Amino acid sequence: MAGEPQDDCLFCKIAGGHIPATIVRESDTTVAFQDINPQAPTHVLVIPRLHHPDAASLAAAAPSVAADVLREAGEVAAQEKLESYRIVFNTGSGAGQTVWHAHAHVLGGRGLQWPPG
Repeated sequence: MAGEPQDDCLFCKIAGGHIPATIVRESDTTVAFQDINPQAPTHVLVIPRLHHPDAASLAAAAPSVAADVLREAGEVAAQEKLESYRIVFNTGSGAGQTVWHAHAHVLGGRGLQWPPG
């Protein structure tokens, strides 16, 4: 059920402390940790503690938590002293989503070209 931890979800297990990760920030509603396959010198994932499969479903069901994810993404960028950065939400396998738990990628520390991809 959406909003509740899922036994088969990697990010639910990280948020619950059952799988180790390099945590860089935590709040009551979010966990931020280093990506294990970084695409930039700084690549941190910010996840809600609540389980929702993607950003749109999180925003629809828990808009204040979606705002917390964005706020924490900004705090990660400030903590990492990034002058410029990108926040990315991938939705669906065609967009590169591989873990079906809403999460923001905070990318920085190098030039990020536009358009991406």
